[in-house]
Amino acid sequence: MRHTRQSLASALALVLLPGAAAAVEPLDTVSFSVGSYVSRFDTRIRADGQILDGTTVDLSRDLGLDPDDLLAFARLTWRPFDRHEFGLSYFNNDVSIEHRLERDIVFEDELYRAGATVRASYDLDSIEAYYTWWGFSSENWALGPRLGVTVYRLDVGLELELDVNGNPVGGGGIGDSFNGDLPAPTLGASWRWTPAEDWRISADAGWLNTTINRIDGTVGYGRLGVEWHPWSNAGLMLDYNYTRIRASTERDHFTGHLNMRNSGLRLGVVVRY
Repeated sequence: MRHTRQSLASALALVLLPGAAAAVEPLDTVSFSVGSYVSRFDTRIRADGQILDGTTVDLSRDLGLDPDDLLAFARLTWRPFDRHEFGLSYFNNDVSIEHRLERDIVFEDELYRAGATVRASYDLDSIEAYYTWWGFSSENWALGPRLGVTVYRLDVGLELELDVNGNPVGGGGIGDSFNGDLPAPTLGASWRWTPAEDWRISADAGWLNTTINRIDGTVGYGRLGVEWHPWSNAGLMLDYNYTRIRASTERDHFTGHLNMRNSGLRLGVVVRY
C-alpha cells in the first residue's frame, strides 16, 4: 500500500476523462475511492509475561517509532438494494527504526536496559467492513443505523542490537514481539446530505464495548467528509477519521494491553455509479 503516487495518477486519469456533470444523489449504487491518508497514530502497549509485569510503552516516546505517515487507502461501497449498503476499506502502515533506550523497559519477560540500542518495528493492517440500513431518506438526504467491524492486524517487535556498553548483540539475542488480530466492532449511524448539485456531505459515528475472542475492548469511531462531483461519474473527496481503541487480553502465558488512537485526513478521488 505504499504506491501512493501510482494509485493517485491512475485515479486522476479517470477523473479527467470528459463527461457531463450530473446532480449527485445522497447514495450511490457502487463507488470506489482511492487516495492518500495523512495519518496520526498514538499507540501505547504493555506485554506482560509469565513472571514480570510489562512496562507501558509509548511507541513514539519510548521507542522512537513515529507511525505518522502519508499512506495509500482504498474503499469500495455497494448498494445492491435500495436501503441496504455494504462497504470495505483497507490501509497499511509499517515503520522500523533503531533507537537508544532512555529508560528500562520490560517486554514479554525480557528486560531492556536504559542505554541499550534496540530495533523497534510497527506493522499495522486495517481492514474495515460495514453494513448500513438506509431506513430514513428523502430527495437530498439519507440516514440509517450502521454496523461495522475493523480488524487490525498489529505486529510490534523489539530486538536488542547493542548492549548498554555499545557492544553488538549476536544472532539469537534478546528479542520478542506482540502480534495478533484485534477485531474492533462499532454500532452507530450514517448520514448523507446533498446541499447543492455537485456536493455531498457524509458522516458516520459508532461506539461499542464488548468481548470478542477473549479480548475485552472499547471502540469509538467517527468520520466527517465532503465530496465534490463536477464530473458525471467521478469526483474528489476529503474526510477526517478518528478511531480510539482500548483493549486487554488474557491468554495462556500472556497478558496484553493496548491503547491506540488513529486519526487523520484522507484526500482522494471517487468513481461512482
